[in-house]
Parts: sequence; structure tokens; C-alpha cells
Amino acid sequence: MPTLEIDGQRITVEDGVNLIEAAERLGIEIPHYCYHPGLTVAGNCRMCLVEIEKMPKLQIACNTRATEGMVIRTQSDRVKEVRAAVLEFLLINHPIDCPICDQAGECKLQDYYMDYDRQESRFALEDKVHKEKALDIGPLIMLDQERCILCTRCVRFLDEVTKTSELGVFERGNHCAIDLFPGRRLDNHYSGNVADICPVGALTNKDFRFRARVWYLERTPSVCATCATGCNIDIHHRRGEMYRFRPRHNPDVNQYWMCDEGRLSYQRYQGEGRLLQPVSREGDRWAVRGWDDARVEVVERIRAAIAAHGPNAVAAVISAQATNEEVFLADRLFRGHLQARVAALSWSPADALHDDFLIDADKNPNSAGLRLLASDAGLDAVIAAARSGAIRVLALLRSDLLGPCGESLLDALADSVEFVVALDTHFSRTAEIADVLLPIGSFAETDGTFINRSRRVQRVREAIPPPGQARPGWQVLSELRRDLGGPAVPADASAVFTELAASHASFRHLSYARLGDAGLALEGAPSR
Repeated sequence: MPTLEIDGQRITVEDGVNLIEAAERLGIEIPHYCYHPGLTVAGNCRMCLVEIEKMPKLQIACNTRATEGMVIRTQSDRVKEVRAAVLEFLLINHPIDCPICDQAGECKLQDYYMDYDRQESRFALEDKVHKEKALDIGPLIMLDQERCILCTRCVRFLDEVTKTSELGVFERGNHCAIDLFPGRRLDNHYSGNVADICPVGALTNKDFRFRARVWYLERTPSVCATCATGCNIDIHHRRGEMYRFRPRHNPDVNQYWMCDEGRLSYQRYQGEGRLLQPVSREGDRWAVRGWDDARVEVVERIRAAIAAHGPNAVAAVISAQATNEEVFLADRLFRGHLQARVAALSWSPADALHDDFLIDADKNPNSAGLRLLASDAGLDAVIAAARSGAIRVLALLRSDLLGPCGESLLDALADSVEFVVALDTHFSRTAEIADVLLPIGSFAETDGTFINRSRRVQRVREAIPPPGQARPGWQVLSELRRDLGGPAVPADASAVFTELAASHASFRHLSYARLGDAGLALEGAPSR
């Protein structure tokens, strides 16, 4: 492990670490465009040149490994002079359309100009080489060739990560430009990542363009709920509205990337159909209820069914869309406290999109947690009991039965079960058979944890509050448990997790504080 000195500070790093990474660990930023830690080194932007003692020429930090005894200077006059020269070169033909460029706030060309250049251009505006602007190159991506500085991050991503190679560098000299290969479109399942890694405004995301300035957005670390992979993401939001999901680096889960399906999944939680207040069925219409009234009705129907027909007259279906905290509380309430039947639902379409990288065929974020924390009487057995009339009260937690059961079976359940209560985020075909609907928050509107396909426990956080009168699922379940004779409502989701950890050996070494932003692997849990 070499020890070196950077700007007067000594550091010891692992073998193979380059100077950009070594400097970052000291809190020193070496400016760069073409270098990305998830891609091969190109060394073409020359912005990361640094001075190394005993070397006559400046060296690029991205392709120079830290070695024993190195003495590096990143802020000398010689280095700053070169950086200004590199920026002047990169800006010769740049359109300087910063006021209208939607990369403002995230543009490294803009940032570094302010840090290292700040000189008037010696190149006349009318002499700039003009290239294509606002090219629609794929379902998700727009290309502005004039803004491109040819760092080739996008080309390397498509060559090395997706291996689809839609983009290349064409022409020569001043007319050099990134473009699609003839007959191609940038239309792979990970296309949105090229906008994330573009250091300037050349590649932008259609979904986010012109919707918000980034300096107005807040960022909350969370986990994608689109499939069992559990890609780490940042939720960008403002005033209770989500604007985008972007991948967050986690070398044990998703590296630096995420799929387009997960990237756009925030839209489904903000569209029409959200449950905004408790409602109950009155004839052919839904009547708005207060939370206390709706909960009292649910509790009374459960108590009445058990008093008249025993605990087997009540059943709950818990889906793998629920957090561990929700699964734990629901299982404790129905199986533990009421001694009712519980069925675990982890369903995905037979033709669900999947690959050998990040996209999993299991379209549930917490199938592993459901298997670990919920008892399972079997969905088929519970449905059969319900159809026979043996089940008088059926509770559904984030459980859409349309996929696994079909419409005709849903209608049969509506006829055979006396009372159905659904805790969910949206109106759905399944919600139509319910007698009471209790609105709960999505994964982006509640605190909790999921266990991904690699048995890693990861945090989701409340980025925005649940809309309308919706409440976090753990809170609604805790209130039902209290009303049915259980303990008091926990103060927050962390308290629920503490209770969970005390009850299950696999979780005893875990807490929200220990999980942090990256999560931790579960010990002793069964594999999928």
C-alpha cells in the first residue's frame, strides 16, 4: 500500500488507486471530465493534469496510479495555467447557452470555468463551428452536439456496460461529434444513464428537461422499488412532488447505474388513482370517512367475525410490495395476536422483463423480507377458504389480486367474503371488491426497509409526505393493532424496526443507524 503526499497531506492507499481517487479521500478535487470510476480510462480531456515531483511534464491524474513516495501538487500556478488553457480550448466552439441549458447547476464545464478560467474568449462568436442541436436520439435522451466536449463517457458506457454501442465519434478535428451509428436509436433498458454521466449539457433526459432547476430540488437517499435488485437511488423532490430518480453509487448492489423502468417509476406514484382519504362502500358509491370511523368499522368487523366464527374466519394477504416493518406488524397482528390466517403474495408476470445485470424478473422489492417475516398459509388455500365462505373478513396489505387471481375470481371473492379491507396506495381492480379502503403512503412516502435479492437490508426514507390524508403503512397497522388490544403505537418506523430486530435472530445485529445509506447483508437468512 503506497504512501504519497498530495498538496502537503500524506495518505496511504491501496495498490491500483489513481491520483483522482487518492486526492478525493483527502477532500481534494482534481477537476476532470472524461474520467468516470465506473468506466475505462480514456485520458482525453486533459483537465486532470497535475504536477508530480521529479517528472518534467504534467501528468493526467486519471491514468496515473499512486506509488510510494509520490509528491503531487494539484494547485500550483503551473497546473492552474494549464487548466485555464484546457478550458479555453473546450469552450472555443461551445455555444455558451448556459441560460437556457437545463444542465445548469450540474454542468462541470460551467463549474470549472468559474473555478479555473474566467477569461474572455479570444474566439469570435461568428467563427464557432455549429453542430446539430436538440437531436431526438432515443425514447429518453436528447443530444445537443454543440455542447459536447467529446469526453466519450457515453460511448464507453454503451460499449462497456450495456454493450449495445449505439453512439460513436464521427468526423475529425473541429467537426468531430458524438452521434448515432446509421440506422440506430439509443433505445436500450439503461439509456438514461448516459444523461447522468454526461458532465455537460450534451445529453439530457427528456423526462426531466426544463421541469426544474436542480438547485431548487432536495435529495433523499432511498432504494428503487421496481424489482428485487433494490438499486440505490436518490429521490429528487420539491414541495411534496417527486421530479426524478437517479442512481446512487453502491458497489454491492448497482454500481453507478439503474434501469430506465426504475428511473421512470416515480411517475406511477404521482398520477391519477391515488387513494387520498379513507372511504367505505355505501351501496354503489364510496363515502368519505374519517380515520377514526374507518378504523373503528374495521376493528368491529374483525372482532365480530372472530366472536361468531373463530379466528379462522379472518385472513390477511400481505404482499412483497410492503416494507419489512409493515410485514412484521401485519404478521404480528393477524397471525400472532388474532391467530388468523396469513398468506404471502409475491407475484410477477410470467413474461416480466429481466436480464443478467440489474433488472430482475421478480417485480417486488421485498420478496426476501416477506419470506423471512411472514407466515404463509398459502394464497391458494386462503382464496379457496374465502370462496367457500369460511373467511368472513379479508384484509389486503398492498396486495393486488388481479394478476395472480384474475377478474372472475375477484368477483367471486366479492360475493363470498362479507367484509374486505384494503390498505393500499391506489384505486385498483382489487380495490373495487373492498368495503373499506385505507390510504397508505408509497415507499417514497414512508420510512422502512426492504431486503433485496442478495439478502441485503436497505433503507427507504420518507422523501415526501403521503398525499391527502394517507398515512404511512406502519402507522395504520400499529393503530389497528392497538385498537385490537395490542401494544401502543410506536413513535416511528425506527421503533418498529427495533421491535422487529429483537424478535428475529437474522436482524439482531441491525438498526437504522447501522444500515446507513448503503445497507447491510443479512446474516443467516435463507437464499431465494
